[in-house]
Amino acid sequence: SRVGVCIDTCHTYSAGYDIVGEYDAVFEEFDKVIGFGYLRGVHLNDSKKQLASRVDRHDSLGDGTLGIDFFKRFMRDERFDNMPIILETPDEARWRDEIVLLRSFLE
Repeated sequence: SRVGVCIDTCHTYSAGYDIVGEYDAVFEEFDKVIGFGYLRGVHLNDSKKQLASRVDRHDSLGDGTLGIDFFKRFMRDERFDNMPIILETPDEARWRDEIVLLRSFLE
């Protein structure tokens, strides 16, 4: 009850988990191996580098290799309802607009 995990979208993708092309399979594997019951938060960001690059370079939403469709799908995924999401993108001047964009995907 005192231990949990956080998923970082850039780290996940750069580690080789294809959350864009194999979205359902990756999160099904996560649930099987770790369990959504242990998920306590998400660091949400795009990735400047390609899948499996093993390079951690965050990008603004929609500007990186994950693409805007990933974020639409993520925001509509009920498994992440009521989950703390930390926006971890590099351009502080865009944070307000990125939050508005993410919320628009719920409408």
